[in-house]
Amino acid sequence: TVAHALRHEPGVYGLELDPEGWVAVADLLAALRRRRREWRDLSEQDLSRMIGSSSKRRYELRGGRLRALYGHSLEQPLQRRPVQPPELLYHGTEPETVDAIRRDGLKPMARQHVHLSADRAGAVEVGRRRGDHPVVLRILSGRAHTEGIRFYEGSEEVWLADEVPPRFIAPGEV
Repeated sequence: TVAHALRHEPGVYGLELDPEGWVAVADLLAALRRRRREWRDLSEQDLSRMIGSSSKRRYELRGGRLRALYGHSLEQPLQRRPVQPPELLYHGTEPETVDAIRRDGLKPMARQHVHLSADRAGAVEVGRRRGDHPVVLRILSGRAHTEGIRFYEGSEEVWLADEVPPRFIAPGEV
């Protein structure tokens, strides 16, 4: 529910995100309490516990505000500061999409950004969401950045890009 509220449809919950995706914790808690009766005693500590128990760093809680770090499908793009990525990033996908990706590159599709993994293991995990035999592609992110493609750090494990043209996808699979 928190992901839906912060990444996809904050208006459904009566929330308005600031330009960087932040919302006041008090506002989020009030919205969640209205949503489900059993959440009437939900606290900031509960949100902290949810964030801390996640297998990935998906949220940032700071100064009484909370935001999702990546995965947004909001109509209004969030403001992000481009940063230099590592030389290589990875993208996990299903075998059926590899030819189209190699031809057309990576596009954000229904999200605001293309999601890339910091390491091969992370890309395998992402690829397994779509099938048992994921393909992992190497992204020449350092070269892409040098040639003007913007990258953003989503978290330690997840990197974001506006797009990845095919020339920055290394041949073969890893």
